[in-house]
Amino acid sequence: MFTGIVEETGRVSAFVQMGNAWKLHIAAKVVSSDVALGDSVSVNGCCLTVTQFDAENLWFDVLEETRRLTNFSQLAVGSKVNLERSVRADTRMGGHFVTGHVDLMGRVVVFEKRGNDFYLRVKAPGGFARYLVYKGCIAIDGISLTVAEVQGDEFAVWLIPHTLEVTNLQDKKAGDAVNLEFDLLAKYVEKLTAK
Repeated sequence: MFTGIVEETGRVSAFVQMGNAWKLHIAAKVVSSDVALGDSVSVNGCCLTVTQFDAENLWFDVLEETRRLTNFSQLAVGSKVNLERSVRADTRMGGHFVTGHVDLMGRVVVFEKRGNDFYLRVKAPGGFARYLVYKGCIAIDGISLTVAEVQGDEFAVWLIPHTLEVTNLQDKKAGDAVNLEFDLLAKYVEKLTAK
């Protein structure tokens, strides 16, 4: 379980296909300083298991299914990725409950500066708009954000400069893929009220 509060932006050092899985190597200093073998780390919003680490690096095994269904398929050496260690019971709960189970990829429609703030509009694949609620929660590449607008299958969020400084959103442009995780509570409510 995560909160969607990104701790660090790491960089992909390697992402290669091995016998049983893809091996993802990320250079990171903050997150790697306090992990153990088998720990869960959110990488662009996707919960991955640490398979190896040292003081400035993390390694993960990534299944083909995960690579195919997330923006991992577009990762290259040097790509920035958002990192967050799993939440501890004794920590403050900023953001919202993020499982690290990416629902699908969305596409950036508009990303621009408006005044002192930044406006990001994303298109979600059809059929998922039911999870989008004005002032509700959404995780974009693992970042907990507040939905500011909903129009059909598109939604918008506003970003403060700090969010751009500490995440990979600073490099996004129209057409780029982003990992989306919709609010867990909305999905449970839907399931429990289904007829």
